[in-house]
Amino acid sequence: MQKIKEAFLVSPFLVFFLVHSEQVGVGVLGYQRIIAKYAGYDSWISVIIAAVFVHILIWMIYYVLDNGDGDIVTTHKSLFGGFLGNLFNLFLLLYFLLWSITVLRTYIEVIQVWMFPTLSTWKIAAVFLILTYYVVSSGFRTVAGICFLGVVIPLGLIALLVYPLEFTHFSNLLPVFDENIKDYLTATKNMMLSYLGFETLLVFYPFIKNAKRSQKFAHHANLFTFMMYLLVTLFSFAFFSEEQLSRNIWATLSMVKIVQVSFVERFDFVFVSMWCLVILPNITLAIWCSSRIGKLMLNIRQHITLIVLLVITLAACYYLDTRLKINLLNNYTNKIGFYLAISYIPLLFVMTFIKKHFKKNNKEQASPTT
Repeated sequence: MQKIKEAFLVSPFLVFFLVHSEQVGVGVLGYQRIIAKYAGYDSWISVIIAAVFVHILIWMIYYVLDNGDGDIVTTHKSLFGGFLGNLFNLFLLLYFLLWSITVLRTYIEVIQVWMFPTLSTWKIAAVFLILTYYVVSSGFRTVAGICFLGVVIPLGLIALLVYPLEFTHFSNLLPVFDENIKDYLTATKNMMLSYLGFETLLVFYPFIKNAKRSQKFAHHANLFTFMMYLLVTLFSFAFFSEEQLSRNIWATLSMVKIVQVSFVERFDFVFVSMWCLVILPNITLAIWCSSRIGKLMLNIRQHITLIVLLVITLAACYYLDTRLKINLLNNYTNKIGFYLAISYIPLLFVMTFIKKHFKKNNKEQASPTT
């Protein structure tokens, strides 16, 4: 593992902001319709199941990194050998790139639907990617700072959920446990896209001071994400009828639309604009992870891989020019992220567990008997 200078490291508590800022993004604007499609108003249960599942996966990630080489690129090679290890590294690089493209293009669609229908996709993407280049090229500490601001500044937007309270009917949530197990699991699978982002831990782990002490902050971040999603889910289900929810692509934005203040006619415009502070950390951290893996794989400057990845992202956003393509992109990202979570991370955990105990047994056999 390449030794990271202490000047480039961040404090353990910043893991809370790094993980939470990557989990909460464009998905919170309209995930309700997707999960309610299968488990109806009982889908809030899938929010809980997904959160518990992610807690287990975070624990597995820390087990792998604490007992491995600390660097996921080196860990892959030590567990799977040079060829397979590089394939896993390439897969992870492409996954984070796909993640950043999905977040950026989906948010651009929100801007075009709610605010500026005639604004070109490439222009919005170019602005975001220029900001991303500035942040990522400034180093990981700057990326962590953006993630911190991306959590703290928009936090007050949660208070907007108070406005729809007078129109809510929490009796919609009854009866509870009215669906079968298969529906709950399908809804949980679809909910996973909104929880994804915690796997960036695999890449930025070496940049944390006393990294082993940061695990509690990662779990706190996931817990905070869960509480936010559960709150938004319950309010959405109480606000919309099931038929309304099935036809509403951006349920959270539709709730915000009813907010009325004397100095702003359309508060949803303000909400969408401020949400860019949530989206920017999503993109910057994912692109940083991708470029970091590329640097370690190819042994070249991270600046070069960063530029290549940004050009690919811009081209992809330009190509994804219809609602059908964007929907397919989100579906594929959800599937890849879900199967990465349920197969790739447990595989790393099992391989690390076997390797650790194999080394322990060899050490015991090699030690002289007394």
